[in-house]
Amino acid sequence: MAVARTATRRRLGEILVELGIVSDADVNVALEEQGATGRRLGDVLLDRGLVTSRQLLQALAAQFGQEFVDLDDHVIDLELTQKVPQQLARRHRAVPVWLSGDRVVIAMANPADVLALDDIRSVLGRQVHPVMAEAQQIFGILDRLGLSDTRVQEAIQAAVGASRSEETITDRVEPLATGADQSPIVQFVNLLLSKAVQERASDVHIEPTADELRVRFRVDGVLHDAMSPPKSLQAGIVSRLKVMSEIDIAERRIPQDGRMTISVGGADIDLRVVTLPTVHGEAVVLRILKNDREGVGVASLGFLPHQLAKYEEAFRRPWGAILVTGPTGSGKSTTLYATLEELRDPTRNIITIEDPVEYRIEGIKQVQVNNKAGMSFPTALRSFLRADPDVLLIGEIRDGETATIAIEASLTGHLVLSTLHTNSAAATPMRLLEMGVKPFLVTSSVTAVVAQRLARLLCDSCKKPVELTAEAVTAIGIPQEFLTEQGTLQVFQAGGCSSCGNTGYLGRFAIHEVMVMTEEIAQLILTRATSDAVERLAVQQGMTTLKADGIAKVALGMTSLEELHRVVA
Repeated sequence: MAVARTATRRRLGEILVELGIVSDADVNVALEEQGATGRRLGDVLLDRGLVTSRQLLQALAAQFGQEFVDLDDHVIDLELTQKVPQQLARRHRAVPVWLSGDRVVIAMANPADVLALDDIRSVLGRQVHPVMAEAQQIFGILDRLGLSDTRVQEAIQAAVGASRSEETITDRVEPLATGADQSPIVQFVNLLLSKAVQERASDVHIEPTADELRVRFRVDGVLHDAMSPPKSLQAGIVSRLKVMSEIDIAERRIPQDGRMTISVGGADIDLRVVTLPTVHGEAVVLRILKNDREGVGVASLGFLPHQLAKYEEAFRRPWGAILVTGPTGSGKSTTLYATLEELRDPTRNIITIEDPVEYRIEGIKQVQVNNKAGMSFPTALRSFLRADPDVLLIGEIRDGETATIAIEASLTGHLVLSTLHTNSAAATPMRLLEMGVKPFLVTSSVTAVVAQRLARLLCDSCKKPVELTAEAVTAIGIPQEFLTEQGTLQVFQAGGCSSCGNTGYLGRFAIHEVMVMTEEIAQLILTRATSDAVERLAVQQGMTTLKADGIAKVALGMTSLEELHRVVA
């Protein structure tokens, strides 16, 4: 029987062509390489970028008569997954995911592994039905299980029991170190930080109230409750975080800040830590700064093509000032760091002055503000100008002295990049004038201003199509190039699935407006015209406003109208 199956089994290349994943020509080229190297056809196709690992698994499942499932498209029964020990599940790359009648569906990287099926069947005591799934998705489920609410509650209970024994934390322990001899408080803090990273949080807020300790995560720009440890754990948790970030444990009356590096899933992650004295005790806010920034360039920031062309033309110039504006948390630093990645090469001397240095970039001199030591923005800038810079990055222009030095530096042959807190690109020149910078200096030095906001990206797995009528399209102001012949348009709304945590959104992207300093705009600024007048002229000259850029990205299916209204009023 085995010989008969082998004789009739379809070839992998034929299945991939039938599924529409590759062409006959692609398969023939891969087969030639397979014949020359002896490698497996699937590996050749993967290396050539002709298939993804998921597509290859789908074809292999069809070849061996197995059912393939994309776990991102299904709701996983986490209670069921907990019935198989994690060590066993990881060893066999298999996890129970849901019930189908009286059988348990087991997602496996290799459904033909009969020994693994026997082990899982004996643990569950039920009949099982194996399906093929991507190993990465299986391990993702196991990671979520390890940070599940049940595990959190167990850690809280253990920490509460230890706190009743008057346990204190005085030792210096490496961040997220493992070991059975860890104290319950240390284990809970490790679990808290790992869960925050797993849920893609950018910030963690630990806030004492009168009766409990409130923990919230900011995910995709929106805060949501994560857990509520009892009040008795407050001192231990805060002390542990202060030890990890090298903050004075004894000082509780004033704000303090520190920094730590942890390792989660083999990746090093920096955390910026701030403590704040409140009426109910010290609050702690942690900013999570992931270090996996290799290859992050300006093209990946979400600029529309015509906006990107304007911005690239500005920062490719050897001199001038480029200002990125927006409220706190709008991605300004990300844009500037991506710009530095584009400018970084051995022919340029790039120096930054930041407060604090958020990401470390190889080959760039980065300096952190230290006001206690007399290293302020203006002091540092004066010294930097004597250090033969080509490009200067100033973390933020906060006062007139810094603004004036930065503007004058751009006039003496340096490219200056910085941020400013304004609501629009057109309001930025007026803000510089208010800081005391002379109008002729602003018009002579500023080459471009980028205003931006961050919007949540719709989850591809669950976003729902909505057909807008011609009347609605006209009222919203969607550009004509996006419309059908009938004047309608299909946009999308947020849904909710396991991939996005039932929020309907997964990740963020930037909405931009890029204002280039033209002669006409410069004349308006010299006369101290209002920002509204500057914006009207800039739009006439081709500037796309934040709202117009957002509408275009709604039409492209990137986000929803509701999210656009939340971000851009």
